[in-house]
Amino acid sequence: MREGRLVLAQLSDHLPWSEFARCVQRYRPRYPSKSLSHWSQLLCMVFAQLTYRSSLRDTVTCLRSQSSKLYHAGIRGSIARSTLADANERRDARIFQDFALHLIAQARALYADEPTLLGNANDAAIYAVDSTVVDLCLGLFAWAPASKGRAGVKMH
Repeated sequence: MREGRLVLAQLSDHLPWSEFARCVQRYRPRYPSKSLSHWSQLLCMVFAQLTYRSSLRDTVTCLRSQSSKLYHAGIRGSIARSTLADANERRDARIFQDFALHLIAQARALYADEPTLLGNANDAAIYAVDSTVVDLCLGLFAWAPASKGRAGVKMH
């Protein structure tokens, strides 16, 4: 393991930036954003998934706590919650979908000779599944499982 580099930076080294740039060009927006690049948005969302952040506010708070190191992780510029929320809402999700499908294709090629891993799944569908917890009001949803006075439903 390399010492002195952030884990996010080490992981992003393995992401094919040129393929991501092609995905962005394929669904190029009419009015590009100057404050937050698509790559920085991707890295912010990867950080949120890997560190199990529960909200954009939580994600931005964690990122800002290490703001001097963001440049070395590949995130250019400062991160604001409103900017990240706008980017998530307005940018075409097919950019990230195509990039994820490209990464899945790479994984299939890497494990094509392995009988127990993705090798047997070459003809089957491979899915990337995400889940989130939706908080519910206990007064309205008494059936929701409660923990410490909170209720929620896990969605996949």
